[in-house]
Amino acid sequence: MIYFIKIREHENIAERATHWFHEKWGIPLKAYQESIYDCLKNENAVPQWYLAMDGDKIIGGLGVIENDFHDRKDLTPNVCAVYVEEDSRCQGIAGKLLQYVCDDMKDQGIDTLYLVTDHTSFYEQYGWEFLCMVQGDGEPDMTRMYIHQL
Repeated sequence: MIYFIKIREHENIAERATHWFHEKWGIPLKAYQESIYDCLKNENAVPQWYLAMDGDKIIGGLGVIENDFHDRKDLTPNVCAVYVEEDSRCQGIAGKLLQYVCDDMKDQGIDTLYLVTDHTSFYEQYGWEFLCMVQGDGEPDMTRMYIHQL
């Protein structure tokens, strides 16, 4: 059975989650450790991290951080690191995970989320709207920025 968790409520999985996100995205492990452990001890809405679980196996996840490495610091907070394991895709997990996060952020007083991606139609099916192009830190090409009003 697939279920979703807020890492802040499951400290015991934090270390596994840091390694899982690092393996999926190649961002330094220390960056995930700092952000995920910050969400455990921080009472602010951001950062936050979430997982999709199948039993005790992590099959998906994402985070909410201030800025996902782009030049529009005013567009915050950002959903980041959205990933679903290949063998678990096309089952609606990403959409349910995004909705879970949107609901949690709304409960914490956040009314708008942003997301950078190279996908051109995936997020629209979950209520996200293209907003503008942004410059990624150290990236030669512009990246798509989406907005979601909660």
